[in-house]
Amino acid sequence: MSNWIWTLFVLGTVLCWGAYGPTLQKGQAALGSNAWKAILCVGAAYFVLAVVIPVIILKVQQTPMNFPADGTFFASLAGALGAIGAMCIAGAFKTGGSHLIVMPLVFGCAPLMNIIVSSALHPPEKAPSPYLYVGVVLLAAGAGMVLYFKP
Repeated sequence: MSNWIWTLFVLGTVLCWGAYGPTLQKGQAALGSNAWKAILCVGAAYFVLAVVIPVIILKVQQTPMNFPADGTFFASLAGALGAIGAMCIAGAFKTGGSHLIVMPLVFGCAPLMNIIVSSALHPPEKAPSPYLYVGVVLLAAGAGMVLYFKP
């Protein structure tokens, strides 16, 4: 794989996750503001895209279906965290949050949580650069500006 191809996947994620909040809130509203109906629809989409299609691809590629315990645990935990996060976003919308506020908070704070969890699972060999803390301040300032100047 070329060294730049991964950026296309990043852009795909940005597009999809950037559209996630507004489309979830619109769907949830059209479902009578029922967060559980919305999450059920999200889960059905996850099932098709993240279960059915990978099983077909693995079968076509004739990939052995062995799943080591450690990999299965962490990959399943990641799936559960994604689903719980989606449920929390739906809950935020259900209780009055707007996608214009909820999503910038989620995407502004998620990088901080990523650093904390990444450091716990993969401890760094040396102390972080002071620029990390500058980045945290800039992240907070950026998120604050997005929230303050939202459309």
